[in-house]
Amino acid sequence: MPAPAAAVARAAALRAEIERHNHAYYVLDAPTLPDAEYDRLFGELQGLETEYPELLDDNSPTRRVGGAALAAFAQVRHRVPMLSLNNAFSDAEVEAFDRRCREGLGIDNVRYAVEPKFDGLAVALVYADGRLVSGATRGDGYTGARRGACASSIRRSRRGARCASSLTAWPRSPASTDRKLTRR
Repeated sequence: MPAPAAAVARAAALRAEIERHNHAYYVLDAPTLPDAEYDRLFGELQGLETEYPELLDDNSPTRRVGGAALAAFAQVRHRVPMLSLNNAFSDAEVEAFDRRCREGLGIDNVRYAVEPKFDGLAVALVYADGRLVSGATRGDGYTGARRGACASSIRRSRRGARCASSLTAWPRSPASTDRKLTRR
């Protein structure tokens, strides 16, 4: 059964609204609404696309991460894409995430390291011989804006260089499940 006209119209309106907010956030660096409201709109669009698969569109904001890197900065292609995990707001969503991980990895148990989410800037830091050599924003997940000078001014990024030699081979392969990067 095709999607009702109201669902088609609502999905189009949600995509347009989310794209306006994405542009303001990622390109203009001027957020226009609280994260919780953005997540609500995004979740509503995901729900419509799930309920009516014919509404799925490769250009939908639900199919992309972030936005274009700021044009004022040099562009950096990430060695490994910086993708985003889905949000989980309920026990059922967390359990579904765990099930997908276990099924995708083909194992019975997955150990997680979980921290509270703090909104801010996602940055890829690259170290060579224990020294910070590059920093780039997430951008669209594949290409970010070079921000090495800014990253080097963050005290923790310099401290992290002490364990950088143990991280040079990460990720060893796309199927690698050993992804613990932080030292406390």
